[in-house]
Amino acid sequence: MRVRRWRVRDDPEDSPWGDFSSYPGVDSAPAEHFAARTGKAPFWTFADITRGGSFAITPSSKVRRFCSLCLATAFLALLPGVYTLPAQVAPSVPRFTFTKTLKGSSPEYMALRIDANGKGTYDSRKLEDPPAPRPLQISAGTTAQIFSLAESLNYFRSLDLDSHHKVANMGLKTLTYEAGKEINQVQYNYTENRAAQQLTDMLEKIGNVEERIAQLEYAMKYDHLSLPEALRQIQEGLDDHNFVEAALMIPTLEKISTNPHFMHLAQSRAHEIVQRIQENK
Repeated sequence: MRVRRWRVRDDPEDSPWGDFSSYPGVDSAPAEHFAARTGKAPFWTFADITRGGSFAITPSSKVRRFCSLCLATAFLALLPGVYTLPAQVAPSVPRFTFTKTLKGSSPEYMALRIDANGKGTYDSRKLEDPPAPRPLQISAGTTAQIFSLAESLNYFRSLDLDSHHKVANMGLKTLTYEAGKEINQVQYNYTENRAAQQLTDMLEKIGNVEERIAQLEYAMKYDHLSLPEALRQIQEGLDDHNFVEAALMIPTLEKISTNPHFMHLAQSRAHEIVQRIQENK
């Protein structure tokens, strides 16, 4: 295909290049000469391209070809299968959730969520109250025990834990295991499965710790006089082995033991509890 150079007018006298005959071979006239005389970049129309002539590669045409190449590359990148960025998806961390619902109890609802790294949340409230989860970090040892028990229960796949006996309402308990796209769940009121009993007991005792922390924090803000009694109950709970992850209470207990605004009895009891917990770690 032959391409004719750009022309403003057919009349040589009106052409910005002057008389075409002054150039040895009209088709070889440089486009740069036109740009120097007019201050404008050369431009070819479709008619100029189809009527014949030699199409010189000028700076303007190079820019157009480069832009066309960029547009074509961008278009191809959008086509499926042409080019795909590597997916940056974080690996899914298995997560375990335990909930218990019993209207009229305190609390009426509790939810404990823990992932395989021991990071989790705890929420307890009345059924009509909005969720208010608190972050917590479980020790590696307790986390391993929880997930080991869940594994022994086949991560709750096609599992029936309820005893189906006529027993008192002890609260609807739900165990949920999530790993990637897999979600397994089982519910029960009372179970005779030994592994499930151990797991339930451990989770409820973690909940006991979180409940004591909330009780202490409330007393520190609104009811200083109730602190000695709340601390006495914690001492009894330690005696009866009612807590798992009791070390979660240490930051709150240390605030009480070092604050002179609280009663001396409260400070001394808090200090004694911290020592007991640290000795039993």
